[in-house]
Amino acid sequence: MPKEFLYKGKSIEELKKMDVREFAKLVPARERRSLLRGFDKIENFVQRCRKKVDAKKKIRTHSRNLIIVPQLVGMTLYVHTGKEFQAVDITAEMLAHYIGEFALTRKKVQHSAPGIGATRSSAALSVK
Repeated sequence: MPKEFLYKGKSIEELKKMDVREFAKLVPARERRSLLRGFDKIENFVQRCRKKVDAKKKIRTHSRNLIIVPQLVGMTLYVHTGKEFQAVDITAEMLAHYIGEFALTRKKVQHSAPGIGATRSSAALSVK
């Protein structure tokens, strides 16, 4: 039997019943300030997400600085990375994190063989 997820001693069902302001009292200081200053923006986003989930549409957003609240758990959001939208499945462990933390904007550098002109000896080669 899997262990039930708890956030600060509260189950996910209890958290989903909470208002955004009540949930803000449980999160760390920086996230709390962000939630309390923009709670109406987050509530509007959650309402928009519910409508799109009911209509079975993709939820796409450029806002990478939104805090993940319990009402978003279970949804799939498409977060803009600067080039494309990356799918992010919201789980309970992501609560009180920023959405942008889970859609990386930089790729890992993969080096390959050096090109022409990379070394002194390869500069003398023909470009054929």
